[in-house]
This record gives sequence, C-alpha cells and structure tokens, in this order.
Amino acid sequence: MKDNISNRILYEDNHLLIINKLNNEIVQKDDSGDDSILEYFKQYIKEKYNKPGDVFLGLPHRLDRPVSGIVVLAKTSKALTRLTKMFKDKEIHKIYHAIVKDKPIPEQGEIRSYIKKNVSQNKSYTYQKEVADSKLAILNYKLISKSDSFYLLEIELLTGRHHQIRAQLAEIGCTIKGDVKYGYKRPNIDKGISLHARMITFVHPVKNEEINVIAPYPTENTWSFFR
Repeated sequence: MKDNISNRILYEDNHLLIINKLNNEIVQKDDSGDDSILEYFKQYIKEKYNKPGDVFLGLPHRLDRPVSGIVVLAKTSKALTRLTKMFKDKEIHKIYHAIVKDKPIPEQGEIRSYIKKNVSQNKSYTYQKEVADSKLAILNYKLISKSDSFYLLEIELLTGRHHQIRAQLAEIGCTIKGDVKYGYKRPNIDKGISLHARMITFVHPVKNEEINVIAPYPTENTWSFFR
C-alpha cells in the first residue's frame, strides 16, 4: 500500500467503502495509465479479507482528478445498483468546501446559470441564458471562514454538471485556489485544486440507516488555516 490506509477509510461495512480521495488521484483508469482509486482499494480488500480471484468494487459516482474528498464505493452489486439510482435521483446530500482568493459578494447566495461542456478542452462554460446543448446548473454557497489571504466557502450542489462548482465560482469572480483552467494565476504545489468533497449524508442502500461522513481536509498548507 502506498500510504497509511487507515487514514483514508472514512466508513466501511459489508456493502460500502467510503474513502478520502487525495488530490490528483483518478477514480478509475484512464489514458494516463496512473493507478486508480478502484484498483488501489480492490487490492486493499483482497489483502485485508484474503479474497481469491477478482474483487468486486463498484463506482456509483465520480470526483474530478484535481479534487479531494469523499468517494463512495460499492462492495456488492446490490449496493452499486441502489447507490447509482440514489445519486441519479438526488437522494444523496453532498457538501463541498472550497478555498478562494476573493471574497464572494454577497457572502451567501445561489448561483443559477446554464453550463455547456467543451469536450475538446475538457472545460465547461456558463451562460445566463440557455444556449444550444447547455444544461441548467444550480448551487448554493456561503462564506464560512477566512484567513489573512483566503476565504473558505461551503457549497451545496443542487444539480450535478461537469465542473459545475469550478465554473460557477469562477463566474462570480471566486476562482478556486490552484484552478488554472478556470482562471487562477498559478497551480497548487500538489497539482490539485483547493476543492474538497467535505460531507455526505444518505440512507444506507441495504441497512436503511442514515450515514453521515466528514472527510478531513488535505495536508496542503493552505487548508491548515481552516482546520
């Protein structure tokens, strides 16, 4: 294992594995050839439980590579099917935290705009009116803390669009620290961006009990101001 696995696991039972993703990790294999969350934690399960053969581990949702925080994995096909539907039906409540350089005005509010993805750039653009191939995007934000140089925002996603938080915060002049793609001046040292999937709440897909999970902040220095 490439790091202390106990620091990465936020919740585990027979059906679920909820982990704290690091900046710049990919959740599943892509053209980069880098190790993925799925492969890494399949190996963890195989070793911990001494499982022969292939290990099942399903991915009911995604998290962008430069983003850190909560990723929910399914250890059974039943849990995967139900979780996938729950994410689609917006039955899973997610809260993100973001560090930005500029103070939002107002300090709390709703951002409602239309988002269109540019596939070749892997980037999304926002519009105040609907345009061809755009989708309505809505989020709520509020300022929850500040340091000498930065502001900490809490974000509640009401829709799940491509790069939605990144694009919409940039739209109001609050580009996320390190997010060069959306206008921040320089990258973070760890090549991630200061956007963290902080909290998740949902009803367990099998046990029918409420699950509440909070992911500790990354070790990158700027987050230390807000711990």
